[in-house]
Amino acid sequence: MREDRQSQWLKGVLDLAVLAALSREESAYGYTLMASLGEFGFEGIKGGTIYPLLGRLEDEGLVKSEWVTGDAGPPRKYFWLTAAGRAELDAGRDGWRTFSQSMTTALEG
Repeated sequence: MREDRQSQWLKGVLDLAVLAALSREESAYGYTLMASLGEFGFEGIKGGTIYPLLGRLEDEGLVKSEWVTGDAGPPRKYFWLTAAGRAELDAGRDGWRTFSQSMTTALEG
């Protein structure tokens, strides 16, 4: 498979994958989100990709964030889903099912 094709697919659905990862946690910070995405099979997602995406999701009201200072190390910015984010994830799941069924039909006849 062409590597650029898979990259384009990921660009189209990474926001849903991030929302799904956040739905499994009470809250998470960027590094833990990247690790969760890696467990889903989306390996190699970089901070330069995830942090701007989280910023856009926050601007859209789909996630909220808060800086948390721990006992050791620098403060971390934690993210969690809003009610609008959960609704977007639900709509995205439905849309993905429809799209993937259509694509499977197109590819396999």
